[in-house]
Amino acid sequence: MSSLWRKKRRIRAEVQPDEILIDASNVSEFDRDQFEGRIEQPLNRRSFVASGVVLSLIFLLLLARAGDLQIAHGQTYADKARENQSSQKILFAERGIIFDRTGMPLAYNEHVTNAGTTTMQPFSKRVYADMHGLSHVVGYAKAPAKDSSGVYFREAFVGVDGAERAFERLLSGQNGVQLTETDAHGKVVAESVTQPQATGGQVTLSIDAKMTQGLYDAISSRAQESGFQGGSGVIMDVTTGEIIALTSYPEFSQNALGSGDSLALQALNASKQQPFLNRATSGLYAPGSIVKPVVAAAAINEGVIDEFKSILSTGSISVPNQYDPKHPSVFKDWRANGWVDARGAIAVSSDVYFYAIGGGFENQPGLGIERLDRYFRMFGFGADTGLVGFSEQEGNIPTIPWKKKYFPRDPAWRLGDTYHTAIGQYGMQVTPLQAAREAAALANGGTLLTPTLLASSTPQGTKIDISDHSLQVVREGMRQGVTEGIAGAVKLDFVHVAAKTGTAQIGMHNEFINSWMIGFFPYEHPKYAYAIVLERGPAHTNMGSPAAMGQFLLWAHDNTPGYFDPQ
Repeated sequence: MSSLWRKKRRIRAEVQPDEILIDASNVSEFDRDQFEGRIEQPLNRRSFVASGVVLSLIFLLLLARAGDLQIAHGQTYADKARENQSSQKILFAERGIIFDRTGMPLAYNEHVTNAGTTTMQPFSKRVYADMHGLSHVVGYAKAPAKDSSGVYFREAFVGVDGAERAFERLLSGQNGVQLTETDAHGKVVAESVTQPQATGGQVTLSIDAKMTQGLYDAISSRAQESGFQGGSGVIMDVTTGEIIALTSYPEFSQNALGSGDSLALQALNASKQQPFLNRATSGLYAPGSIVKPVVAAAAINEGVIDEFKSILSTGSISVPNQYDPKHPSVFKDWRANGWVDARGAIAVSSDVYFYAIGGGFENQPGLGIERLDRYFRMFGFGADTGLVGFSEQEGNIPTIPWKKKYFPRDPAWRLGDTYHTAIGQYGMQVTPLQAAREAAALANGGTLLTPTLLASSTPQGTKIDISDHSLQVVREGMRQGVTEGIAGAVKLDFVHVAAKTGTAQIGMHNEFINSWMIGFFPYEHPKYAYAIVLERGPAHTNMGSPAAMGQFLLWAHDNTPGYFDPQ
């Protein structure tokens, strides 16, 4: 009974529709490649075992490969993986070009290839014009540099001196960035510029390179022939303040320093002539008699003298010594100049005349040290000239507080201190650029200009509180110094020059001199002022700055005649 019931249950089992419909009439309609129309049968145990064995083998193989990658050769493949990452490359910006006022390139760039290859260096080489006298005014820039591991610690050119440093922001430009992707074999697979480089701006200087070279050559040749240690010169436009020439002797090789020539650097550092010193802006010198035009203008302006006041120079004056009446203080002139008025005193550079109007003598009152200090400062001494981007020395004007500070054992201010200050000696120190500003202010009617190295600059300056008449008398005295006095070295047919010479004694025993000349030209309608100094030459020499300036003007007339046009 029970077996019959079980058979009936098997008979009553549910039948699927596809089992009913599989017959000879519809089998052909199924896609047999997709297993349609076939009865599914379960896999047998052997198939499962075989599949498990295959999968186990695959897993073991993968495990072995992973062990090889991670353990046996892990470091090697890690290095390759790092190499396969993106790297950042600097796209070095082109530095801006520096031109002189005539359009001549003074600092520019050259693309160079690596030694022995055809590949370009990643940045251009900074090149400087092969001319004399431009090192200090143009300066130089250090190139990008990297350490021993190849990492750049200086990623751009850096201006070190001169215009390269003064106009660094404008010249430098902006570096770009390039991302490079390489595979494990070092092959570049992709490159993209994420930030393009920007070329630096151009700078046109007020400097005339040819004039600067001519001035440098005149200074250097005279220094070498007469035994001076160094020298400097400045030429300035008396209307705009633009510097036409600024040079310092000796100088350095811009190309050698820019390329990192260590031997050249060692030689320059070892030189006793201080070739790195920009004497035009940072050289301090006792000015000597080049300050006398300011003293004369101040005395006339203050009513201490009039233009016709004559004072006798017999070669010296004696001042009673209250501490030792038997031994008066004697102040010498450089020679007996006789009776001279304001113009004549400038022309022959009479020390006695300026002792008297500076400090007073007998019945002649003097300006006194306070007024001397005030007028010297009005003409730009004792202060930075304002030349943008250049380090400068302010110099010094001796005063009563100054002496108390620096000479505490003998702080008393004496008449002789005023005398010596009035002729540009004692503790007075100025730079050639300050002296050129003085000459420009005398020439242009009393405007103290701010010097500039940028061409076509808007003039900047301050008006000095002094009468036109005072300045006119001084200009006439400076012209008389050329035609009849001691500045005859610049008496020329093709241009009328007004000038004032100066000789300052230096050294423990006055065995050396600084030789000066300042002036302007053309006299009738001043356009250019100048200052030139030769430093630390033998006291007996009589061929100094006046000879160098005369040589330069002759050269300039032949080579740059446009500066002497009458218009």
